[in-house]
Amino acid sequence: MNSAKLVGNFPSIVPILPLRDMVVFPNVMVPLFLKGSRVVKLAESVAGVDNLVGLFYQKTRSRLGLASEEISLVGTLARIQQVVRLDNGGIKAIADGVCRIRLVRQTQSEPYLMGEVTRLEEVSEPQELLDSFVRSVAALFKVSLTLGRPVSDHSMSMVERADDPGKLADLIAVYLSLKAEIKQNLLEIEDPIARLRKVFSYLHADIQNLQPKLQGLGEPAANSGLMRRQREMGLRHQIRSLQKDLSAPDDPHLSEIKEFEEKVRNSGMPDEAVEVATRELQRLERIPPHSPEYTVSRTYLEVLTSLPWNVTTQDNLDINRAQEILEEDHYNLHDVKDRILEFLAVHKLREHNKGPILCLVGPPGVGKTSLGRSIARALGRKFIRISLGGMRDEAEIRGHRRTYIGAMTGRIIQELRRAGTRNPVFMLDEVDKIGQDFRGDPACALLEVLDPEQNNAFGDHYLDIPFDLSSVMFICTANQLDPIPAPLRDRMEIIRISGYTDEEKQVIAEKFLVRKAKEENGISDYPFTITSDAIGFVIRGFTREAGVRNLEREIGSVFRKLARDVSMELPLREEVTPQVVEELLGPQRFFFDLAEETDQIGIATGLAWTEHGGDIIFIEVTGFRGQKNLTMTGSLGEVMQESARAALSYLRNNCSFYGLDDHLLGETDLHIHVPAGAIPKDGPSAGVTIAVALSSFFTGIPIRRDVAMTGEVTLRGRVLAVGGVKEKLLAARRAGIREVILPKRNEPHLRDLPDYVKEGMILHFVSDVGQAVRIALNTDLPGICDAFSPDQPILPLFPNQAGGYSISARTSGTH
Repeated sequence: MNSAKLVGNFPSIVPILPLRDMVVFPNVMVPLFLKGSRVVKLAESVAGVDNLVGLFYQKTRSRLGLASEEISLVGTLARIQQVVRLDNGGIKAIADGVCRIRLVRQTQSEPYLMGEVTRLEEVSEPQELLDSFVRSVAALFKVSLTLGRPVSDHSMSMVERADDPGKLADLIAVYLSLKAEIKQNLLEIEDPIARLRKVFSYLHADIQNLQPKLQGLGEPAANSGLMRRQREMGLRHQIRSLQKDLSAPDDPHLSEIKEFEEKVRNSGMPDEAVEVATRELQRLERIPPHSPEYTVSRTYLEVLTSLPWNVTTQDNLDINRAQEILEEDHYNLHDVKDRILEFLAVHKLREHNKGPILCLVGPPGVGKTSLGRSIARALGRKFIRISLGGMRDEAEIRGHRRTYIGAMTGRIIQELRRAGTRNPVFMLDEVDKIGQDFRGDPACALLEVLDPEQNNAFGDHYLDIPFDLSSVMFICTANQLDPIPAPLRDRMEIIRISGYTDEEKQVIAEKFLVRKAKEENGISDYPFTITSDAIGFVIRGFTREAGVRNLEREIGSVFRKLARDVSMELPLREEVTPQVVEELLGPQRFFFDLAEETDQIGIATGLAWTEHGGDIIFIEVTGFRGQKNLTMTGSLGEVMQESARAALSYLRNNCSFYGLDDHLLGETDLHIHVPAGAIPKDGPSAGVTIAVALSSFFTGIPIRRDVAMTGEVTLRGRVLAVGGVKEKLLAARRAGIREVILPKRNEPHLRDLPDYVKEGMILHFVSDVGQAVRIALNTDLPGICDAFSPDQPILPLFPNQAGGYSISARTSGTH
C-alpha cells in the first residue's frame, strides 16, 4: 500500500472528518457514505492521490456545529479515494487507513474542520518473541471463518501476510461484532501486544456466540454433525494453545481459567477431588462467560479450591498449660477438664488421633458454650459455633444439590471453609432443639457428621466429593438429653453438668463476674467493693437457677446503678453490703424453706432436686374416717403419685410389723399434700419421705424436725438410689438441717463430693423403709430389729404362731 511510504513527509495540519457509529483502523480500506454539505465539501476537496484526512470517531450527535471536544482525540490518518456522488445528495468514498494520529488542537471550523495532529508511533518488540503469538491468533481467526464469518479473499490474504501484532490486531478488529465505542478503545491502545491480546479475547467471545447460532441452523447433510464437531475441536485446540503459549493476562476469562488451574494444583486435594475439579475446569473452558452455567461452574470451583483439604492447625500439646487455661476460665467442671486433658495426652502419644464427640448436657447458664471457647484456646485451635435450635432443613447440614437454583454447601462445610482449617473445635449448640418437617430431619444428617467411623468421608450434596471430618473436635450442647434421638445420642460421649452450688456461685462471682461487671460498666478505676455477704444475698435472694446467667445480670444491675451515681456526681457507696443490695435491687424475691421449729406428727422433711439446684419439701399427711380413699394435692406428677401409692401399699401390707391397726388403715381416707401447690413436683425420690409421714400419722409419733430424707421406695420396702445428692445435701445445709437419710446405694457417690458439702453433716445410709422410719421417728416400733442388715435382701414379714414376727424366704413357691 502507498501508506507505507508515508514516513518523513507527515503533515502537521489536516482536515478533520468526524464519523458517527464507525471507527476506521490503519492498514484497512473501508467505504464511507457521507451526507451534509460541509462533510461532502471536505471529501471532494481532499479526494486525490496525495490528499489526507483525519478520521475521528464522533462521540455525540450535534446539529449546531461540531466542536473539538465532541470527537475522540485518537483517530486514523487516511487517504480519500474514488469519491462518487449519490442520487440522495450524499457521496460514497473509499478511505485507506495510513496510521494512528492524535488531535492536538482545532485550527479552523469553516468551511470544514481543520486540526493539528501528531503521529502515534508503535513500540516494536523482538520479532522472535512475537512469531508464535501472531501465527496463533491468525490461525484462530482463520478457523473461525468456518463458522460463517464473511471475509473477502483479499482481506484473508492480508491477515496471512501480517508480520507484526499491531497490524494483525487492526485487520481482525474490523471484522469483529463490536460496538463503535469498543473499537475506539482498541484504536487508542498504543501497545501492539496489548492490543492483539485484547482483540484475541473479543475473538474468543465472538466464536462462542457464533457456535450456538450455527448449531441452530440445522445442517441437512448426514455428515454435518461430524464436521461441526471437528470444527469445534479445532477451535478448542487453538484456544488451549493460546492459553498455554501466549499468556494473555488482559482477558479475564483466560486469566481466570489459569488461576483456577493454579489453585487446583496447590489446594492439596485428594486424587478423587482433583479429577472432579479438572473435569469441571474443562467444562468451564467451553462455556461462554455470559452464560448462567458459567457462573454455576465457576462458583463450584471457587468452593472446591477454597476448602482446607490439607490445612491444619498445630495443636499445643502442653498439658500443664492447657490445665492452667481451663482452670483460669472456668471454676469446677472437673469431668470436662479431665476429658480434655485425656484427649491431649493420647494425642501427644498417638499422632493420628480422631477428634472426640462430646455432648455437654446441663441447664442454661452453666458455661457450656464458653467452655468450648476455652477448649479451643487450650488446644490452640480455631473455634467454630453454629446453633441448631429450630433447624428443620436437612440441607442446612448436607447442603443442596447443584441442580437447584441458589444451591450452596451445608453449614458444616461453610464454617470449615470460613475457618480455613480442617481440625477446628466445632461446637453444635442446642442439639436437643432440632426440629423436623417435610424438608427432612437434620438430626439424621448429623448421624454421619458425629460418627467417628464415618465422618472421615462426609458427603456434602453440593460438593458431591467426600470430605474428611475426622480431625474436627465436635462438642455438642443440650439442656436435656431425652429429646435427642437415641441413635444420635449413642454416637456422643455424654458429660453432665449438673449446675453450681451456692458456694461455687460465690467463688465464680468473686473471681469472674464482679470484675467483668466493673469493666462493662466503666467503673474499674473506682474503689467499689462488694462484700461476700452481699454476693451471697444476691445468690440466695435474687436468683434461683443452676447456672450463673441471672446472677451475672443482677451483679451487673448493681454496678450499673453505681455507675449512674458516678455520672450524676452523687455520694458514692464504695462498699456494697447486703443492705445496699436490697436498696439498689429492691426487696428479696426468693425465699428458701427452713426446717420446722418443732417435731410434728405426719409432716416429714424431704429433699428434692430442681433445675435451679436443691431444695427441701414438706410432705403433709392427714386422714379421717372413710373408705380407704387417697387424695393427693400439690401439683404432683404421675411418678410422684405412684411413689405415694407404693408407700401406702407397703404399709398396708406390713401394718402388723409397724404395730398399726389394720382396721384403722382400712377405714381411713388419707390426704397427702405437698405445699407450694402452684409449683409442679415430680420424681420418685419422695417415696421414703411419704412412707415416713404415713407411719408417723398412723402411729401418732412426731417426726424429728432436724432430719431430712430422700430415696425411692418399692412395694417390698427397698430403698433405691436417687440422683442429685450433692444439691440435696446443700439444700439441707441451707435449711439448717444437719442429719440426712440417704439410700445405701448412694454411699459410693459421696466420695466425689467436695468436703465442704459433707462437713458437719450426719449421714444415715439405709436400705429399707424400716430403718428410715426408726431414725426419723427416733423410736423402735414393734418388729423393727437389727435383723435387717443393709447387706441382706429385705423380704416380707409375716406373723408367726408365737405372736411375734419372722422373715420368711420364698421356697418352692411358698412363704
